[in-house]
Amino acid sequence: MTPMAPLVRPSHLSETVSQSIEQWIRDGRLAPGGRLPTEKTLASEFGVSRAVVREAVSRLKAEGLITTRQGAGAFVAARPGAATFRLAASGAGAAGEALDHVFELRYIVETAAAAMAARRRTAADLAALREALGGMDDALARGEDGTEADDAFHTAVAAATGNPAVGRFIRFMGGQFFASRVPTWDARGHAQGWARDSQREHHQLFDAILAQDVSAARAAARAHLVHAAARLGVDASDWDEAPRMVPEWEGEQ
Repeated sequence: MTPMAPLVRPSHLSETVSQSIEQWIRDGRLAPGGRLPTEKTLASEFGVSRAVVREAVSRLKAEGLITTRQGAGAFVAARPGAATFRLAASGAGAAGEALDHVFELRYIVETAAAAMAARRRTAADLAALREALGGMDDALARGEDGTEADDAFHTAVAAATGNPAVGRFIRFMGGQFFASRVPTWDARGHAQGWARDSQREHHQLFDAILAQDVSAARAAARAHLVHAAARLGVDASDWDEAPRMVPEWEGEQ
């Protein structure tokens, strides 16, 4: 792959990097299913920081152009860009969508999914949740990026609903939500204690699902998302109305 000259517009670096990688995919230089160069290699290739590369990769994931596998890296999607739903491509936040909109959507979807998961989870679901939780524990202890394990945890919660449609939806939306998780696990997130606080909330959610406590699972998911939003400066003061928009999937208690 021919090295590129260092990029020169700091305010648009991640966007420029993501556009360049997208062009490699469109041109066939990166084939469907192919592994992207490592974060370190891409940072050197473009003359930018690894944080910029990480943000660019999250943009591409949100656009359905790449997928990521915990511990294995990033890969070109089998059908790049085949997703039919995308968050807005301009503005701030994950893939350009306003961050408050992203978190509000997560709140509406994930609180209901957590409640259903608490009622329906299986031993296999608990094993998947524990594995993802352990990955985040390791990342927290080492001061490393735990975004992939974070994504895997929320995907496992969705799978635990036992509803394949919910699982598919949240797996897809994970690509859209991915960028909203990145700040928790970057250097600033570790320094500010965000990763530590987020992981405490993940453990509380897991404990509620393990105990099959539907109300506690919903409350833990709500607390996690409200706190995650607050850590990034998003006002969630009116979110108490949101659950009324969602059917009571878990049924009567």
